[in-house]
Amino acid sequence: MTAEFDGLAAVVTGAASGIGLATARHLAARGARVAGLDLRVDGIPEGVAGFVADVTDDQAVRAGVEAAAARLGGIDILVNNAGIGATGTVEANADAEWHRVYDVNVVGLVRVTRAALPHLRRSACAAIVNTCSIVAHAGVPDRALYSATKGAVQALTAAMAADHVREGIRVNCVNPGTADTPWVRRLLDEAADPAAELAALRARQPTGRLVTPEEVAHAIAYLASPLASATTGAVLSVDGGMHGLRVRPAA
Repeated sequence: MTAEFDGLAAVVTGAASGIGLATARHLAARGARVAGLDLRVDGIPEGVAGFVADVTDDQAVRAGVEAAAARLGGIDILVNNAGIGATGTVEANADAEWHRVYDVNVVGLVRVTRAALPHLRRSACAAIVNTCSIVAHAGVPDRALYSATKGAVQALTAAMAADHVREGIRVNCVNPGTADTPWVRRLLDEAADPAAELAALRARQPTGRLVTPEEVAHAIAYLASPLASATTGAVLSVDGGMHGLRVRPAA
């Protein structure tokens, strides 16, 4: 496997499960020194340094990022992956829930980035990759709050890329489609007919299946890699064709 990450240090938030877990493993396998930040470290994979940090707590974030940088000897790559989901239409959630989800998905990303920037500025090949979502540019039923936060992440990615390009820091995002993650599996478990709901989720992606966390991790690794040094402000969809394709229903 290509070892273009040899000598580089990466911090991944939400690294104990799903896309974050797959990304931490993948970067480590390709030669990076990796630290994972999450609410709990018992899911952090072997070979990855685990640090407890709640992204809604600025002091905890700063402490976690500093501890990670000290362990790794700096930070070259930041993967802002921590996030939570929300279901319902625009009227389904109270103000407190809107603030809670924004605090994690948007302001949490800001807190981690803000803490990591002094270290990234010292890197010769700094990169930030934000985990966004297909719902940032495709309307999906019953995802109003979640979609709003991911639309903000996509816009923030472009703004950050413009702000930091002259500092040598690249900023990009990945937009996964429906991925086979613990959160999606919990949604399926709560459905009246889990099998039918799974079939519907598979059918709305032209490939006819869910995206795997590993596929998203490969896309994150590409954007984080020094081999992508000319790529910044980009949105990379990993959605089974959901965003751009309009295929006929299967016969």
